[in-house]
Amino acid sequence: MVISGINIGSNCGYHIVYSGTVAGAREAFINGVPSVSLSYQWVAGTSNINDFKLSAEACLPIISSIMAEIKNQRYTERCFLNIDVPTDVVNHKVSMSKSLLVSLGMIQGYKLTKQGKSLIKSGWKQVTSSTQGGRVLSTMTMDTNPEVCAEMDASPVSGEYLLFKRHVREAPVLEDDTDYQSLLDGYITVTPLGALSPADIDCQAYFKTLVPGFLESSSSAL
Repeated sequence: MVISGINIGSNCGYHIVYSGTVAGAREAFINGVPSVSLSYQWVAGTSNINDFKLSAEACLPIISSIMAEIKNQRYTERCFLNIDVPTDVVNHKVSMSKSLLVSLGMIQGYKLTKQGKSLIKSGWKQVTSSTQGGRVLSTMTMDTNPEVCAEMDASPVSGEYLLFKRHVREAPVLEDDTDYQSLLDGYITVTPLGALSPADIDCQAYFKTLVPGFLESSSSAL
């Protein structure tokens, strides 16, 4: 079994597509090895190095269950898991009765989710001092509140250099019952993923009518 992580920063939504942590688990899955990618939602000023140990401990029941399924030759070969642990891992969300948790796909604060479409759109803006806007630790570990990223060092910079600061252009869209929303709600999210990225059915229907015209367009261009 391959465990990829623990990544510094969450990996949810569209960010899963280019996450190196998730890619490690996906590569193992493609080669027929059961795998899990793990990420911790690190927040500067709140999180500390001990949270990685706590995150690992919080995920042990999941890993142990998977290992038992593998040993009994019952574990699925059709997907791998992407797990994200919330910032406050000690108090990750546990609510409702156990029977209700089971019926909703939630066990002891773990929530079965699906990949959403959340995406933090970032850009670069020029600054005139050696501003430290915080270190970008992963695909989703950027503060979406520009006021939080204050200048730490206002020392002047030589005119021969241009300095740029990464900033958030657009905060992620939140969707109910998806990985990122559930993570923000305080759950340890468990998201099954596959190796393929099929397009929506509507896209298939659109190109079904468009592709036959490719040859006609190509012929008229000659």
